[in-house]
Amino acid sequence: MDKLDFYVRSMDDLTEAIERFGVIPFFRNSVPGFSIEEHVDPSCWYTEGVDSWKVWEWKGPVIRATGCAYGKFFEKKAAFVSREWFPDLANYRRDGYDFDARYDDGLASRKDLELYDLIAKNAPILSKTLKAMGDYRRGGRTGFDTSLNRLQRQCYVLTSDFVYALDRFGRPYGWGAAEYSTPESLMGESFTEQVYARTPSESRERLAEHLRQLLPWADEKAVQKLLDS
Repeated sequence: MDKLDFYVRSMDDLTEAIERFGVIPFFRNSVPGFSIEEHVDPSCWYTEGVDSWKVWEWKGPVIRATGCAYGKFFEKKAAFVSREWFPDLANYRRDGYDFDARYDDGLASRKDLELYDLIAKNAPILSKTLKAMGDYRRGGRTGFDTSLNRLQRQCYVLTSDFVYALDRFGRPYGWGAAEYSTPESLMGESFTEQVYARTPSESRERLAEHLRQLLPWADEKAVQKLLDS
Protein backbone atom coordinates (compact mmCIF):
# COMPACT_ATOMS: atom_id res chain seq x y z
CA MET A 1 0.00 0.00 0.00
CA ASP A 2 1.44 3.37 -1.02
CA LYS A 3 -1.04 5.63 0.71
CA LEU A 4 -3.08 5.87 3.92
CA ASP A 5 -6.22 3.79 4.08
CA PHE A 6 -9.05 6.31 4.40
CA TYR A 7 -11.54 8.18 2.25
CA VAL A 8 -13.27 11.43 3.15
CA ARG A 9 -16.94 11.70 2.17
CA SER A 10 -18.21 13.47 5.28
CA MET A 11 -17.16 15.62 8.20
CA ASP A 12 -17.17 12.49 10.38
CA ASP A 13 -14.66 10.88 8.01
CA LEU A 14 -12.37 13.90 8.32
CA THR A 15 -12.66 13.88 12.11
CA GLU A 16 -11.90 10.16 12.24
CA ALA A 17 -8.81 10.58 10.05
CA ILE A 18 -7.36 13.28 12.30
CA GLU A 19 -7.96 11.26 15.46
CA ARG A 20 -6.72 8.04 13.87
CA PHE A 21 -3.50 9.31 12.27
CA GLY A 22 -2.66 12.20 14.59
CA VAL A 23 -0.92 14.13 11.82
CA ILE A 24 -2.49 14.73 8.41
CA PRO A 25 -1.61 17.50 5.93
CA PHE A 26 -4.49 19.15 4.09
CA PHE A 27 -2.68 19.48 0.74
CA ARG A 28 -0.33 17.30 -1.29
CA ASN A 29 3.23 17.43 -0.07
CA SER A 30 6.61 15.74 -0.37
CA VAL A 31 5.17 12.41 0.81
CA PRO A 32 2.80 11.06 -1.88
CA GLY A 33 -0.50 9.75 -0.53
CA PHE A 34 -0.25 11.68 2.74
CA SER A 35 -2.92 14.38 2.54
CA ILE A 36 -6.62 15.06 2.77
CA GLU A 37 -6.54 16.32 -0.82
CA GLU A 38 -5.52 12.88 -2.10
CA HIS A 39 -8.23 11.05 -0.16
CA VAL A 40 -11.30 13.24 -0.47
CA ASP A 41 -14.35 12.47 -2.59
CA PRO A 42 -14.32 14.81 -5.62
CA SER A 43 -17.86 15.93 -4.75
CA CYS A 44 -16.47 17.42 -1.50
CA TRP A 45 -13.45 19.17 -2.99
CA TYR A 46 -13.43 22.38 -4.96
CA THR A 47 -13.20 21.87 -8.73
CA GLU A 48 -13.25 24.80 -11.11
CA GLY A 49 -16.78 25.36 -12.35
CA VAL A 50 -18.31 23.15 -9.66
CA ASP A 51 -19.78 24.75 -6.55
CA SER A 52 -18.52 22.16 -4.07
CA TRP A 53 -16.64 23.37 -1.00
CA LYS A 54 -17.71 20.91 1.66
CA VAL A 55 -14.31 19.86 2.96
CA TRP A 56 -13.27 23.53 3.25
CA GLU A 57 -16.40 24.30 5.29
CA TRP A 58 -15.78 21.36 7.62
CA LYS A 59 -12.45 22.70 8.89
CA GLY A 60 -13.87 25.02 11.55
CA PRO A 61 -16.38 22.52 12.98
CA VAL A 62 -13.72 19.79 13.05
CA ILE A 63 -11.25 22.03 14.89
CA ARG A 64 -13.95 22.85 17.46
CA ALA A 65 -15.11 19.23 17.81
CA THR A 66 -11.69 17.60 18.20
CA GLY A 67 -9.66 20.41 19.75
CA CYS A 68 -6.94 19.65 17.21
CA ALA A 69 -4.36 22.12 15.93
CA TYR A 70 -4.67 23.49 12.42
CA GLY A 71 -2.16 25.71 10.69
CA LYS A 72 0.70 25.95 8.20
CA PHE A 73 2.90 23.44 9.98
CA PHE A 74 4.53 21.53 7.12
CA GLU A 75 6.16 22.91 3.97
CA LYS A 76 4.25 26.20 4.49
CA LYS A 77 1.01 24.30 3.95
CA ALA A 78 -1.92 23.65 6.24
CA ALA A 79 -2.22 20.49 8.30
CA PHE A 80 -4.23 19.00 11.14
CA VAL A 81 -2.39 17.72 14.22
CA SER A 82 -4.30 16.02 17.03
CA ARG A 83 -4.19 17.14 20.66
CA GLU A 84 -2.08 14.05 21.43
CA TRP A 85 0.69 14.87 18.95
CA PHE A 86 0.71 18.65 18.81
CA PRO A 87 2.68 19.19 22.06
CA ASP A 88 5.58 17.18 20.61
CA LEU A 89 5.47 19.09 17.33
CA ALA A 90 5.41 22.40 19.20
CA ASN A 91 8.24 21.38 21.53
CA TYR A 92 10.43 20.36 18.60
CA ARG A 93 9.66 23.38 16.43
CA ARG A 94 10.04 25.80 19.36
CA ASP A 95 13.28 24.09 20.34
CA GLY A 96 12.05 24.15 23.93
CA TYR A 97 11.56 27.94 24.00
CA ASP A 98 8.45 29.86 24.94
CA PHE A 99 8.22 32.91 22.71
CA ASP A 100 9.50 35.48 25.20
CA ALA A 101 12.63 33.41 25.84
CA ARG A 102 13.14 32.98 22.10
CA TYR A 103 12.99 36.73 21.60
CA ASP A 104 15.23 37.48 24.60
CA ASP A 105 17.87 35.14 23.16
CA GLY A 106 17.80 36.97 19.84
CA LEU A 107 16.11 34.12 17.96
CA ALA A 108 12.98 36.03 16.92
CA SER A 109 12.53 39.31 15.12
CA ARG A 110 10.80 42.40 16.45
CA LYS A 111 8.13 42.03 13.76
CA ASP A 112 7.37 38.49 14.90
CA LEU A 113 7.19 39.64 18.51
CA GLU A 114 4.74 42.42 17.69
CA LEU A 115 2.42 40.10 15.79
CA TYR A 116 2.70 37.33 18.39
CA ASP A 117 1.87 39.75 21.21
CA LEU A 118 -1.21 41.01 19.36
CA ILE A 119 -2.50 37.48 18.89
CA ALA A 120 -1.61 36.30 22.40
CA LYS A 121 -3.28 39.28 24.09
CA ASN A 122 -6.44 39.20 21.95
CA ALA A 123 -6.96 35.53 21.13
CA PRO A 124 -9.09 34.38 19.49
CA ILE A 125 -8.88 37.13 16.90
CA LEU A 126 -10.10 37.32 13.30
CA SER A 127 -7.53 38.00 10.62
CA LYS A 128 -9.27 41.22 9.55
CA THR A 129 -9.32 42.54 13.11
CA LEU A 130 -5.72 41.50 13.65
CA LYS A 131 -4.56 43.38 10.56
CA ALA A 132 -6.48 46.49 11.64
CA MET A 133 -5.13 46.43 15.18
CA GLY A 134 -1.58 45.97 13.94
CA ASP A 135 -1.86 48.55 11.17
CA TYR A 136 -1.01 45.95 8.52
CA ARG A 137 -2.16 47.89 5.48
CA ARG A 138 -0.80 49.75 2.50
CA GLY A 139 1.43 52.45 3.92
CA GLY A 140 1.42 50.81 7.33
CA ARG A 141 3.29 47.93 8.92
CA THR A 142 4.66 45.25 6.61
CA GLY A 143 5.56 41.57 6.91
CA PHE A 144 2.21 40.22 8.14
CA ASP A 145 2.14 37.02 6.06
CA THR A 146 5.82 36.28 6.56
CA SER A 147 5.61 36.61 10.34
CA LEU A 148 2.31 34.75 10.56
CA ASN A 149 3.64 31.82 8.53
CA ARG A 150 6.79 31.65 10.64
CA LEU A 151 4.82 31.75 13.91
CA GLN A 152 2.64 28.91 12.66
CA ARG A 153 5.63 26.86 11.52
CA GLN A 154 7.17 27.34 14.97
CA CYS A 155 3.82 26.38 16.56
CA TYR A 156 3.36 29.60 18.52
CA VAL A 157 0.19 30.43 16.57
CA LEU A 158 -2.56 28.33 15.03
CA THR A 159 -5.91 28.74 13.31
CA SER A 160 -8.61 28.28 15.93
CA ASP A 161 -11.68 28.57 13.67
CA PHE A 162 -13.14 29.91 10.44
CA VAL A 163 -15.90 32.48 10.77
CA TYR A 164 -18.42 33.07 7.99
CA ALA A 165 -20.41 36.16 7.11
CA LEU A 166 -24.20 35.69 7.28
CA ASP A 167 -26.80 36.77 4.76
CA ARG A 168 -30.10 38.38 5.77
CA PHE A 169 -31.57 34.93 6.39
CA GLY A 170 -28.78 33.99 8.78
CA ARG A 171 -27.09 31.65 6.32
CA PRO A 172 -23.28 31.59 6.04
CA TYR A 173 -21.72 32.50 2.71
CA GLY A 174 -18.39 33.16 1.06
CA TRP A 175 -14.99 32.13 2.38
CA GLY A 176 -14.63 31.70 6.11
CA ALA A 177 -12.33 34.27 7.71
CA ALA A 178 -9.48 32.70 9.66
CA GLU A 179 -9.43 33.21 13.41
CA TYR A 180 -6.05 32.96 15.14
CA SER A 181 -5.01 31.95 18.62
CA THR A 182 -2.07 30.55 20.56
CA PRO A 183 -2.00 26.89 21.57
CA GLU A 184 -1.77 28.00 25.19
CA SER A 185 -5.01 29.97 24.88
CA LEU A 186 -6.90 27.44 22.76
CA MET A 187 -5.84 24.17 24.41
CA GLY A 188 -5.10 25.27 27.96
CA GLU A 189 -3.49 22.92 30.45
CA SER A 190 -3.71 19.90 28.16
CA PHE A 191 -1.07 21.69 26.09
CA THR A 192 0.91 23.71 28.62
CA GLU A 193 1.52 20.72 30.89
CA GLN A 194 2.87 18.58 28.04
CA VAL A 195 4.65 20.86 25.57
CA TYR A 196 8.02 20.94 27.34
CA ALA A 197 7.76 17.54 29.06
CA ARG A 198 10.46 16.09 26.80
CA THR A 199 13.60 17.47 25.24
CA PRO A 200 13.08 18.86 21.72
CA SER A 201 15.18 16.03 20.27
CA GLU A 202 13.05 13.43 22.07
CA SER A 203 9.90 15.03 20.68
CA ARG A 204 11.35 15.04 17.17
CA GLU A 205 12.31 11.38 17.33
CA ARG A 206 8.89 10.46 18.71
CA LEU A 207 7.26 12.24 15.77
CA ALA A 208 9.69 10.72 13.27
CA GLU A 209 8.98 7.21 14.52
CA HIS A 210 5.24 7.87 14.40
CA LEU A 211 5.52 9.01 10.77
CA ARG A 212 7.69 6.01 9.84
CA GLN A 213 5.04 3.64 11.17
CA LEU A 214 2.25 5.64 9.58
CA LEU A 215 4.00 5.92 6.18
CA PRO A 216 5.99 2.69 5.68
CA TRP A 217 6.16 3.21 1.90
CA ALA A 218 7.58 6.72 2.15
CA ASP A 219 11.17 7.61 1.41
CA GLU A 220 13.02 8.45 4.63
CA LYS A 221 14.36 11.69 3.18
CA ALA A 222 10.84 12.80 2.26
CA VAL A 223 9.63 12.07 5.81
CA GLN A 224 12.53 14.04 7.28
CA LYS A 225 11.90 16.92 4.87
CA LEU A 226 8.26 17.07 5.91
CA LEU A 227 9.10 16.98 9.59
CA ASP A 228 11.80 19.64 9.34
CA SER A 229 10.14 21.95 6.81
